[in-house]
Amino acid sequence: MEHCDGENDYMQPEDDWDRDMLLDPAWEKQQRKTFTAWCNSHLRKAGTQIENIEEDFRDGLKLMLLLEVISGERLAKPERGKMRVHKISNVNKALNFIASKGVKLVSIGAEEIVDGNAKMTLGMIWTIILRFAIQDISVEETSAKEGLLLWCQRKTAPYKNVNIQNFHISWKDGLGFCALIHRHRPELIDYGKLRKDDPMTNLNTAFDVAEKYLDIPKMLDAEDIVGTARPDEKAIMTYVSSFYHAFSGAQKAETAANRICKVLAVNQENEQLMEDYEKLASDLLEWIRRTIPWLENRLPENTMQAMQQKLEDFRDYRRLHKPPKVQEKCQLEINFNTLQTKLRLSNRPAFMPSEGKMVSDINNAWGGLEGAEKGYEEWLLNEIRRLERLDHLAEKFRQKAAIHEAWTEGKEELLQKRDYETASLSEIKALLKKHEAFESDLAAHQDRVEQIAAIAQELNELDYYDSPSVNARCQRICDQWDALGAMTMKRTEALQRTEKLLETIDELYLEFAKRAAPFNNWMEGAMEDLQDTFIVHTIEEIQGLSTAHEQFKATLPEADKERLAILGIQNEIAKIVQTYHVNMAGTNPYTTINPQEINAKWDKVRQLVPQRDQALIEEHARQQNNERLRRQFATQANVIGPWIQTKMEEIGRISIEMHGTLEDQLTHLRQYEKSIINYKPKIDQLEGDHQLIQEALIFDNKHTNYTMEHIRVGWEQLLTTIARTINEIENQILTRDAKGISQDQLNEFRASFNHFDRKRTGIMDADDFKTCLISMGYNLGENEFSRIMSVVDPNRMGIVTFQAFIDFMSRETADTDTADQVMASFKVLAGDKNYILADELRRELPPDQAEYCIARMAPYTGPDGVPGALDYMSFSTALYGESDL
Repeated sequence: MEHCDGENDYMQPEDDWDRDMLLDPAWEKQQRKTFTAWCNSHLRKAGTQIENIEEDFRDGLKLMLLLEVISGERLAKPERGKMRVHKISNVNKALNFIASKGVKLVSIGAEEIVDGNAKMTLGMIWTIILRFAIQDISVEETSAKEGLLLWCQRKTAPYKNVNIQNFHISWKDGLGFCALIHRHRPELIDYGKLRKDDPMTNLNTAFDVAEKYLDIPKMLDAEDIVGTARPDEKAIMTYVSSFYHAFSGAQKAETAANRICKVLAVNQENEQLMEDYEKLASDLLEWIRRTIPWLENRLPENTMQAMQQKLEDFRDYRRLHKPPKVQEKCQLEINFNTLQTKLRLSNRPAFMPSEGKMVSDINNAWGGLEGAEKGYEEWLLNEIRRLERLDHLAEKFRQKAAIHEAWTEGKEELLQKRDYETASLSEIKALLKKHEAFESDLAAHQDRVEQIAAIAQELNELDYYDSPSVNARCQRICDQWDALGAMTMKRTEALQRTEKLLETIDELYLEFAKRAAPFNNWMEGAMEDLQDTFIVHTIEEIQGLSTAHEQFKATLPEADKERLAILGIQNEIAKIVQTYHVNMAGTNPYTTINPQEINAKWDKVRQLVPQRDQALIEEHARQQNNERLRRQFATQANVIGPWIQTKMEEIGRISIEMHGTLEDQLTHLRQYEKSIINYKPKIDQLEGDHQLIQEALIFDNKHTNYTMEHIRVGWEQLLTTIARTINEIENQILTRDAKGISQDQLNEFRASFNHFDRKRTGIMDADDFKTCLISMGYNLGENEFSRIMSVVDPNRMGIVTFQAFIDFMSRETADTDTADQVMASFKVLAGDKNYILADELRRELPPDQAEYCIARMAPYTGPDGVPGALDYMSFSTALYGESDL
């Protein structure tokens, strides 16, 4: 079977039905009530109704009746039997009829309806509602659900607080239902008293009014809608469709009224266009009538300004007044053509304007306007050209006269100035250059003066109305021009005369500067040298200064001659100034040196020479005394320095060489110590000589390489070395006696130490010590060597002294005996066990020694986790420590 194109439009919600019916029981309740009321609104036309929607449609009889009522068609004759097969047959007839209307039934079978399946029954009724109540709704090319929603939106658009976007939550506040009723029957509801925050009142008001006045049954309960977060869409849509059908008749009447209004509006618009044309034509013709006489007026004005104002008025007419009239004329023709077209389409007679107001009449009047306009413009331009020539000539005279007067302003005062009397030569030359430029400028302005006179003559010949004032101004310009020429020549002569005098003075100034500058530099250098503080350290240096000073004194007579020659130049300048009454405005431009300064510096040089002589004599005596002190200190230092070095070497040999016993070496060293202490007075005497040298500020001594600091350091090292060497021998004796080391063993230790002390410094570095141990049979790893170094070099200096070497070697010898003793003691105390207990120690040892051993054994745990029970290694470590055995 082929279905209509709109099948999918109203079958899609049926597909949703299968899903929706599984969701919310509240929706099912709303659908039962809504669908039951909707069915009864149609069944009552046949004199019946239903109470229970899934029960009353089971036999198919009322279902077929419902379809006949809503479709207006007769269905096949129903079966009247009570058996199940009869009921299924009736329901199938109803379903087939629905399918014949282009509805595709999905998952809805006669058996489910007969069995009272509520889900399938509600789905079937919804399909019927879609097909017969909603599908045929059409609003602005939208249909079914979308058309119904658009209809609701159009009807409720003017109402505040109403925004219909769907068929569920948009209706919860009830204002949407009230707005639909008020839009079509405003007398039924006072919409202004409704409140958005009172949905129960709004809903009940709408339901009651619809049932009472619009014959729309109450299909919904206000409590169900308000109490549900999202009211059932199908129930709302079903109820709203009843409003659409109830108001469809009123909508048709409204459409007819709109059609009549449209026709009337067209007639009114045509009449308005006729009136507008008549008024616009009258106004435009009146404007043309007033304008043409103004354009035909040819009376000329006497002044250029007045004629220019006429031209400006004409430009305003062309720019401001005429363009709107051109637009009006164009719009008049457009309106006329539009009106004739509308009248023709409405089968109305053509429009005939009043006499003289036809489009052709207006075009003729407009042509006359443009003819007058063209002639008026030509007349204005010719008249302006005539006045322009005379005004241009007068303006040219005024401009040239103004330029000339502006140029001559201040020129007479400038030419009469006597600024050259106090000017320098450079300023005079600048004034001459400026004056020459003025003369050139004056000659150039001669042509302008002649042009001014020619223009004035032409204006007189043309009988210019303001000729008297032009002639007076021209005469003033000519008189002033003659006066400027005379003053220019006078100033030229004065400037040239002054220039010659100042050039002579300038040459003398330059000569003075050339000779004064080097002489002044010589005097400043001489004063600087004579006052320079000299620092010398030797007799030779002071003798060199004295020789140079004698050479300088020999140049003084020649310098005095140069001084007198320079002063003579200045005297010559003064003579010229006095003779020719030259007003000297400034000093010598080539130098800042003046005669007074030269004399003052010369006197200062003469005064400093004897002072320098005395200073050199005194310094020569001081350097002689310093040389004596140098020789005195050097004589003693050159003896004491080598003596200290010799003693240091002898002590080093005594400590390294093995002559005699340790006691013999100690005795020998103490004798050395006594002889060294007895040498102290010579050191003190040298300190006294050094103090005299320091007080004399003597910093070098070429007679010796020894300084007092060298002597002090050497003396302190000598005392320290002898004391340390004696202490080392004493410690070796103590070690020998404590460890029971024989003299031969000591000699063997010393021989090994001296062999590996490759630098002969009395100490071994770490590498030499390691080589020594390996040669003695030690098998050393890195950890073991680090342990040994921590014993012999606890300060981590990286060196091993002979005393540390002896201590280590004596301990290594003693450790073997100690280990044997510890093993024997352990076996006695442990018996047959391989460990000992604290109680055994208390029993075998004195109380204080037993508790001491127990305290040291406490941190250790013996075999098998017995607290305080120690094996041999733990026992020996507890008693002697890890580094001892």
